[in-house]
Amino acid sequence: MIRQLLDSSPGLPAKRPALRWLLALLMLAALPAWAAEPKELDWPALIPEGAPVIPPQLTPLHDMSQLSNALSAESAPAARQQAPDAPVVQSLDGQQVKLPGYIVPLEVSEEGRTTEFLLVPYYGACIHVPPPPSNQIVHIFSEMGVRVEDLYQPYWIEGRMQVKATSSELADAGYQMEAEKIYAYDLK
Repeated sequence: MIRQLLDSSPGLPAKRPALRWLLALLMLAALPAWAAEPKELDWPALIPEGAPVIPPQLTPLHDMSQLSNALSAESAPAARQQAPDAPVVQSLDGQQVKLPGYIVPLEVSEEGRTTEFLLVPYYGACIHVPPPPSNQIVHIFSEMGVRVEDLYQPYWIEGRMQVKATSSELADAGYQMEAEKIYAYDLK
């Protein structure tokens, strides 16, 4: 294919084979950059080096033994986020990444697909336990959406990471991403 392109390029003189070979080599070298795999991240990679690591608060928001007080618990103020302005890793801005996590739905389409959500490192964050620090939450937007049948199911999210703070009714996030791919994380 490259040979056909070079042979059919009217701007390349036929008497300059070195120039043609140089162009072919440059095109071949650039090919891997176009098809590069996203950088696979884990959650600690979203915390800057030297920043404090805040352990998750896994105390449930609701005491199910007190079912008679369930309505008062639901009307109580939302749980406070541990660190709503935690430091972020600026070098992640603009990188194509792949990150596993749990989906906390924010917007669901009429078709039942989650199109806006928070990606968090552990099940129950923002719903059953207080939200983690903002540098451990990614605010995801997805045009295609994903049908979330089970909140226990982790997912891989691929897309271009943005270091950009956002706020939702559940928590503040230190990162944003437009999801290009969303697929189940296999628990092996």
